[in-house]
Amino acid sequence: MAKRKKTIPKIKKTKTSFIKNKQTHLGFGVFLVLFSFWLVGAFYSFFLHWSEDQSQLSELGNKTIHVKNALSKIGAGISDFFIFKGFGISSFIIPLIVLLLGVFLITNISLKKIRKIIFRLVLLMSWTSLLLAVFNFDNKLLAGTIGYEVNDFLQIYIGKIGVIFLLILFVIWYLIYKLQWTPKSIRLPNKLNLKRDNNPNTSKDILNTDVLNKVSSEIKTEDSSVIEVKKPIVENSSTEEDDFEVNVPEEELQISVKVIKEEESTTENLSNKLVEDFGEFDPTLELSDYQFPTLDLLRDFGASTITINKEELEANKNKIVQTLNDYKIGIKTIKAMVGPTITLYEIIPEAGVRISKIKNLEDDIALSLAALGIRIIAPMPGKGTIGIEVPNKKAHIVSMRSAIASAKFQNSKMELPIAFGKTISNETFVADLAKMPHLLMAGATGQGKSVGLNAVLTSLLYKKHPAEVKFVLIDPKKVELTLFNKIERHYLAKLPDAEEAIITDTTKVVNTLNSLCIEMDERYDLLKNAFVRNIKEYNDKFKKRQLNPENGHRFLPYIVLVIDEFADLMMTASKEVEVPIARLAQLARAIGIHLIIATQRPSVNVITGIIKANFPARAAFRVTSKIDSRTILDASGADQLIGRGDMLVSTGNEIVRIQCAFVDTPEIEKITDFIGSQRAYNSAYLLPEYTTDDGGTSIDVSIKDRDALFEEAAHVIVNAQQGSTSLIQRKLKLGYNRAGRIIDQLEAAGIVGSFQGSKAREVLILDTLSLETFLKNEKL
Repeated sequence: MAKRKKTIPKIKKTKTSFIKNKQTHLGFGVFLVLFSFWLVGAFYSFFLHWSEDQSQLSELGNKTIHVKNALSKIGAGISDFFIFKGFGISSFIIPLIVLLLGVFLITNISLKKIRKIIFRLVLLMSWTSLLLAVFNFDNKLLAGTIGYEVNDFLQIYIGKIGVIFLLILFVIWYLIYKLQWTPKSIRLPNKLNLKRDNNPNTSKDILNTDVLNKVSSEIKTEDSSVIEVKKPIVENSSTEEDDFEVNVPEEELQISVKVIKEEESTTENLSNKLVEDFGEFDPTLELSDYQFPTLDLLRDFGASTITINKEELEANKNKIVQTLNDYKIGIKTIKAMVGPTITLYEIIPEAGVRISKIKNLEDDIALSLAALGIRIIAPMPGKGTIGIEVPNKKAHIVSMRSAIASAKFQNSKMELPIAFGKTISNETFVADLAKMPHLLMAGATGQGKSVGLNAVLTSLLYKKHPAEVKFVLIDPKKVELTLFNKIERHYLAKLPDAEEAIITDTTKVVNTLNSLCIEMDERYDLLKNAFVRNIKEYNDKFKKRQLNPENGHRFLPYIVLVIDEFADLMMTASKEVEVPIARLAQLARAIGIHLIIATQRPSVNVITGIIKANFPARAAFRVTSKIDSRTILDASGADQLIGRGDMLVSTGNEIVRIQCAFVDTPEIEKITDFIGSQRAYNSAYLLPEYTTDDGGTSIDVSIKDRDALFEEAAHVIVNAQQGSTSLIQRKLKLGYNRAGRIIDQLEAAGIVGSFQGSKAREVLILDTLSLETFLKNEKL
């Protein structure tokens, strides 16, 4: 296996390094200090000339207008904003806040210390403004517009006395919080109490803890941390009263206190110094000018608002109620929720009605409504109702543009967000692939499975930078994912010797899966050496420059493996494919490798028990039978879908019905053209090299040990003039292992050349006649 080259990324200054620079802090701090004095002058001058300048403020842009404020037009405008329109005379606190911020930047004081002071000053300014408004109701200059309006509002509801009580209450609350008053702390002082022992045989009195708090002592400070009481003797005389005073001579109680000096500590280390000087490591820096695809590349199908056909709703409701009444099933309530393609009718049956009785009427309700795809959910999870899903007569297309533009997707903080489409409640359904952590998609041909895959890839292209995610695309059909070749050097990953990033050959698929297993093992070694448990913690540590690239550490992008037609791989090389996929599905979550497998044949020999056990997240499009639905979802329902993107998504907890977002081939072409036209990396993300067992053997194989299909395989190779294991697999319908052994025998016999990585072997015999002569000579 070829070793990956260790590259040491150059440390470059980021855009944030200027902001974090100490010289920047000093310069801006000096500006704030001077600006605070400027504000004081402007505010003071405003109170002297506000009446003359008030009429000029609306025309400050006119050069012929002059104001009397000492700080000219800007000073007059700012003063009017903070004093007359703001907090009145208490606005003089604002320059003090600006001054404190300047001092904070110059002296590098902790922000935690100064923000409490600023918060209290803001409270004082607001409180003073309201107080002045209460006693100077008609003077906006002293209280400011804010104080005037707040006072006016409060007096409408609680009156002037109520506002005064509110101000007093605020002061009391502040003092209780600031001085930490408690009922015990404000109790009137009493004489020191001694509690008499209840035991009549004891003549001693027990001192209350209040006595000890009032004992004065002589304290000696030495260089030790031990507190020693030299004479802990307190004499008291017995008395029959419960309360009496005790005088303790100071010389009888001495305490020596030894103080230890705290060791000097420093928080500065190499990683902190690097972050302070250069900022955190930015993985997107190499392609810092990369632009994400714009929304106008996606097709707009018009307004996403769903039109409600009241006549259709009423008719369907009446038919449902009538059908249930025919079977003597009463209904308490019924309500409808209209979605893009499906309307959900939620009913609450009368007491005593068995749920199974309604569930068994699925076909009868479908017959009465004359609709395809009636689905009954009995009961609905967490609602205590029964749901009946009925297709709308006029389906509404859910565009990929509306899903991508939704606030739920745009504001998502997920690691790998996927916008699948819209739910019945017309909400965008967004899921995190990193949490799934793998996805199994299945459905009959033409029901929207390929569109669903395109929606997944489009979501990630709109959300993640090329440095953050890489795709490994496997497309045995050779036509579904070809458009993504244009973004090879941006987003795709491949084997070192592969000509194309999108994999279509079965042999290359096996090599790629095993290469991903090697990548997984390498990443786990990096996580172990970094003392972290997952890729997110590792990358955060790497960004903070706490991991040294000289030790092999590097930023790890997420890798998403997409297989478009899994059934074809299972037919040709089931064991060779299933083992690495199962291993990746079991272990690869923590190191950021996630799998998406799609198939149009959801049978048990394709979606095996091992595959299902490691793919908790399932997406099912319409299938032809209940058996297929149970194979995918472990539940029925997929056979009742109406097709054209109608899907059920199970993330392990519940099954959600979604109308998949529609993204067409021309839209994918526009997106890939937009990305592919930008500056890219030098090559695709290279996976570790993987050498197969059939690569380059020169061991002689005895004629007696040759496979029974040796000669037939030789004719296939010579006729096609292509020496590959996958060709023998397809033509002779063999498994991968047997085909690999035959190709070894053909190499040993001299019919094909040696192993050349991902390229086909060279055929050394030119035609069939030469092959026949060669085989006869071998037998002689």
